[in-house]
Formats: sequence, structure tokens, C-alpha cells
Amino acid sequence: MTARLNVNIDHVATIREARKTIEPSIITAAVICEQAGANGITVHLRGDRRHIQDRDIELLRDVVTTYLNVEMAATAEMIGIAMRTNPDAVSLVPENPNEITTEGGLDVIGNFDAVKNAIDNLKSVGIFASIFIDPDLEQINAATHAGAQQVEICTAEYAEATLGARAAHGEGERRAFAELERLREAAVHGTDLGLIIAAGHGLTYRNVPALAAIPEITEFNIGHNIISRSVFVGLSQAVKEMIEAIQ
Repeated sequence: MTARLNVNIDHVATIREARKTIEPSIITAAVICEQAGANGITVHLRGDRRHIQDRDIELLRDVVTTYLNVEMAATAEMIGIAMRTNPDAVSLVPENPNEITTEGGLDVIGNFDAVKNAIDNLKSVGIFASIFIDPDLEQINAATHAGAQQVEICTAEYAEATLGARAAHGEGERRAFAELERLREAAVHGTDLGLIIAAGHGLTYRNVPALAAIPEITEFNIGHNIISRSVFVGLSQAVKEMIEAIQ
């Protein structure tokens, strides 16, 4: 079975917020992605609102007909927004105000009570609860104990090893293979615990096929590479090319 693709459209909003204007429209972007065959739309509502805004979540909830996944920190403010807007899923992620993008998985062990409380609140109103997590078996165990229904395994280190010149050298290739095996082991372990397994972070048309061959991974969340490609070929074509790469 081919894994699902949720397209992260944060960076459509990044362009909009660069001028604090109304375009490009993330609503139009979401519709184009769905029409191109995407299985869902992902956005990250950050504490600093650097791209996606609260109103965007409300509008997307009214427009998205496939699956709306909202990434957010496990804070009372964010969980309150989720419970009010009712996306299909919430993915709990770590957040550092000074980071350019998310730097790794959420430390469930170190933040267990906050994570469990957030998940309990989400599930109480029927929102599917996922955690963005490093491919670490103990963190996956903790996610299960916290009540998560899904874990999204962070692929940052694998992606880093496959980029450009790094991938052309033997050391980079060996590192990529080792990371791929670590991701496979994490996916199998999570599946054995009854979790649904997703993956994402830094994935591209070139490095996603190897991950898509892992049957336990049933969902990908990919944004930057698709939006970057869309500058040259259009958003619809960019989404279709990623679906083909996953297949």
C-alpha cells in the first residue's frame, strides 16, 4: 500500500508574511494540493506566528476536504486553539523561538506530563494525536505511554546525509544507510506497539523513495521541497511529482 502524502504549506504563508499581504493564498494552495492528489494538508502554528496565523487554521478547517494536520507545541494556548478549531489531527512538536525550522523530535520522556495532558485533551474532543519524535526506541515507548495514536519519525539526520556533496562521498552514503536502518527499526518498533507511523523533515524527491519502501511508514509530511519545486513547475505538478516519488 502506498503511503499517504500530506503537503506542508507553511512556506506559502512565509511568502505572504514577507510582505504582510493577502497573497499568495494558503487556501488556494491547499485546494491545489488536494486536487493534485495530496491526501492531506499540514501546517505548523508556531508561537511566534512567523508564517501560519490563527485565522489560517479556521479558514483551512472550512476548506480542506481531505485531512487537516496541525503541528503545534504542547502548550495550553495551542491545545486550546486546536480544541476550538477541531483539525483532523494534531502533531505535537518541540519549539525553540530561535530556530530556523524544527531541529529534532519532541523529548517525550523529559516532558511526559505536559505531553500526556495535551494528548488527553485532544482525544477528549476526537482529535487524532500524533507526536513528532526522533527515531529513538525509548522515546517511542514514552509516546505510547502518553497515549499517542501516531508518531511521526524525524528524518532530519537521514535527509542531511543525502544532501548534495555529502551524499557523493562514501562516509555520507554509509551514514545515510545507517540512518535508514535506524528509521526502519523505529518504524517496526512503533508498529509493534500499535502506533501508526509517519515520517518527515528534510525529505526530497531524491531521498524519499528509500523511506517509502519501508512498509510500516504509512504517511509522509513534506513541505519545503515541494514548495521549492513549485516555483519552477507549479504547485500542482510539484505535488504530483512527489506522489510519484513515493510510489
